[in-house]
Amino acid sequence: MNLHITKELNQKDKQYISDELYYFNLKHFPKDLGGRYEEICLYLKDDEGVVRGGMLSEICWNWLEIHTFMLNEDIRKQGYGTKLLAEIEKIAVEKDCDFIKVDTLSFQALNFYQKNGYKVFGSIDNVGRDFEHYYLKKDLKTSK
Repeated sequence: MNLHITKELNQKDKQYISDELYYFNLKHFPKDLGGRYEEICLYLKDDEGVVRGGMLSEICWNWLEIHTFMLNEDIRKQGYGTKLLAEIEKIAVEKDCDFIKVDTLSFQALNFYQKNGYKVFGSIDNVGRDFEHYYLKKDLKTSK
């Protein structure tokens, strides 16, 4: 058999790779966590229905991961970010998640997450040559 590497945007092949890794992982996780995957998207809209910010996240097994969290610059530092974060934490607790994980760059929202109880568990320096990339976690349940 000859194999070769290709570079292309192909949704069907991308889904195959994602699915196969999911099925492999499923063999190793406890049965009660199987099938626990759900996208959770929150949007902050103005009176005209225009999106001014939001959060794109997903529940996977026993955690919720925030992938994208954005607020338009003109509405930052007015409490909307804290409200969105509180809402996603509430959803994660309702969905029986053990923790939330998120990443941020040093010029983004590190202090915001830390003020809201998130702890840095790792970082990478020299990101964009001048910044750090932080990985944070917030436990939602007390130790067992």
